[in-house]
Amino acid sequence: MNPISGQVASAASARDALERASALERAGQLEAAEQLLATALGLAGGSDSTSDRIDALRRIGLVRHRLGQSDRGAEDCRSSLALARSHGSPRQALEAMNVLAGIDLERGELDTADQRYREILAEAGDEIELRGRAEQNLGILANIRGDWAEAERWYRQSLEAFRRAENAKGCAIAYHNLGMISADREDWALAEDSYARGLELAREIGDRHLEALCLLNRSEVLVSVGRADDAAGVARAANEIFAALGSKMDVAAAEKQLGAILRHQGEHEAAEALLARALGLAVATGASLVEAETCREMALLYRVQDRNRESLQLLNRAFAVFRRLDARVDLVDVETRRDKLESTFLAVVRDWGQSIESADSYTSGHCSRVAEFSVQVAGQLGLSEEDLLTIRLGAYLHDVGKVEVPLEILNKPGRLTEAEFDVIKQHPMMGIRLLEGIEFPWDLKPIIRWHHEKHDGSGYPDGLAGEAIPLHAQIVCIADVFDALTTNRAYRDAMGTDRALRIMRESHKWWRSDVFEAFMASAEAGTLPGVGRSL
Repeated sequence: MNPISGQVASAASARDALERASALERAGQLEAAEQLLATALGLAGGSDSTSDRIDALRRIGLVRHRLGQSDRGAEDCRSSLALARSHGSPRQALEAMNVLAGIDLERGELDTADQRYREILAEAGDEIELRGRAEQNLGILANIRGDWAEAERWYRQSLEAFRRAENAKGCAIAYHNLGMISADREDWALAEDSYARGLELAREIGDRHLEALCLLNRSEVLVSVGRADDAAGVARAANEIFAALGSKMDVAAAEKQLGAILRHQGEHEAAEALLARALGLAVATGASLVEAETCREMALLYRVQDRNRESLQLLNRAFAVFRRLDARVDLVDVETRRDKLESTFLAVVRDWGQSIESADSYTSGHCSRVAEFSVQVAGQLGLSEEDLLTIRLGAYLHDVGKVEVPLEILNKPGRLTEAEFDVIKQHPMMGIRLLEGIEFPWDLKPIIRWHHEKHDGSGYPDGLAGEAIPLHAQIVCIADVFDALTTNRAYRDAMGTDRALRIMRESHKWWRSDVFEAFMASAEAGTLPGVGRSL
């Protein structure tokens, strides 16, 4: 008989099974704990054991959630909550509500979690430990939303409550969370001290899960202070504990962190294997935030390997995760994560634009300049920050199709033949084909396809005219023409600014009047990069 079945068989009562399950939970033996809690449910069938049944339902729900069975765990907790209310057990109802709120939080259902925790606080009365837990978790929510001052206030309130209740585990969690706040503020010394206190308490009480959490978050601090080798060892230790506990969500987070560290150390093959595993686990367990963060880490890895298309696909996937979470502006920390994604996206797109230019010895810096010119014009038009970002990204990628144009045409000195120019005119469509299957969070493809269309219908590839041409494409078009005139090309030398602007005035019918006027206003104000210098 194995140790698990022996303990199950020897459980004399529901209360006995619950106590033995507690020891297994603290030791991280979650599957064994689940079996004992299931036994407790079976033994707590009579009316005299209703309280034990309520506890068993709540605890088995939490264990199943940690084992990656969140839907089943939430249903167990709802059953515990309903039974506690019908039995007239307010404390047990609040305990069940606390676990349900925790599941909501980890699923990204933040408003629901917030509502539950505040309800617990309102009903907890003199129950110090329950108040401490609710305050702790409201701190977590404030942290997620980026309100660090509010989060720290809740954490310190909870720490005081747990000290008064002599609850070592609650204190350990409070220290762990204070460490996270300190890390967010880049107060690395205070973060390290807080994690050390939390780790010490977790080890004293034998809470392996909390020990691993302290280790994992400490590894992020070590990376930030330049101790990547130490960080890798600490992250591995955390991962080993999570794996032994069978906590798949946490394994996903640990392997994501370890993969990021290995990427930082240049161990790309090992990093990719870990990140791929982390991504699979995050998806399987519904850990949406870990999924998004892992996609970003893989995108960064692919960026340094010049795998730009794959990198963009992963970043788009990360944005899609945030859309599934219905991330709103008031969720500031989610907004911060999206800002980091945008920065990564911009860096990958910029890199790809530069790699495009490397094929053409005469256009070094072209995409960057067009992006800057375009943003200046868009600013003159009073467009939104979202529009400016869309235009910048589209400008970086506007010539992506040129990677498909033969170099002998792209770099040909002198004037192109009509047939050769016909090939050049296909580069917008080549770019669209190259990006097929990538659904950008911003509307970039119209810029790529139509940045050579002219308002009078004389452009290519589709011969659009007038309002049929999107505004963003018109803005990139005018910036593209200006840069082409003022830089050296294989077939001619660069023009001076005055001559280039004179030619653009003569060709003003190529653009919408408001776009042309905004461009000229930028030129006259000297805000276009390069204007005012002799080129």
